[in-house]
Amino acid sequence: MIERARFVLFDFDGPICRLFAGHSAEDVAKDLVEWLGRQGLRGLLTEEERVHPDPMAVLYAVNRRHPHSDLVTELEERLTQQELKAVPSAWPTAYADPLIRTWSAVGARLAIATNNSAGTAARYLETRGLTDCFAPNIYGRTQELEHLKPHPHCLNRALNALGAAPSTALMIGDAPSDLAAARRAGVPFLGYARNADKEKWLRDAGAEDVVGSLEPVLRVLRGQA
Repeated sequence: MIERARFVLFDFDGPICRLFAGHSAEDVAKDLVEWLGRQGLRGLLTEEERVHPDPMAVLYAVNRRHPHSDLVTELEERLTQQELKAVPSAWPTAYADPLIRTWSAVGARLAIATNNSAGTAARYLETRGLTDCFAPNIYGRTQELEHLKPHPHCLNRALNALGAAPSTALMIGDAPSDLAAARRAGVPFLGYARNADKEKWLRDAGAEDVVGSLEPVLRVLRGQA
């Protein structure tokens, strides 16, 4: 799978870094809930949604009730600003930087396909000196939230921009939504699971190929170089 890949699509938060390692995702979700409260809109959320640790869950909930509204636009922009604030304290995933550089050096073309904002991914890559490995092929969240993974929209955008047949590509992701999007796009999938819970989550969703570290992937590539 690794040797065949001529085009590699990376999810961002997980396989490349832990975006909210130092800027808690739970705090970001709380900030979005508090902002809704200040607008007098706290009642839009169920009690479970108000305490959900994932900020995307808040965004999804509001979009379900008010799709394509100015409210969703403002909430998405607020989430993007929080993501950008998280970049300086993000933790690089072990072996991700050398893996990206090596894959690029052996001739693969790389892209980001993420539910985070494209600007957040681009800013992080710039801090790591990785921009040239990906630019301009960074595809992230838009205000059309129905296009977020598991919808294959961002994968298809990447494939079209790269001129890649799905069978010649590889998607690396850490969530069932990444797997589902890859399947719908016809792209082979490699799961990355940083712990046993993540691995179970992926395997329960049907992922067959899952690694707990990117180091063996890098070993394969260095054997090709």
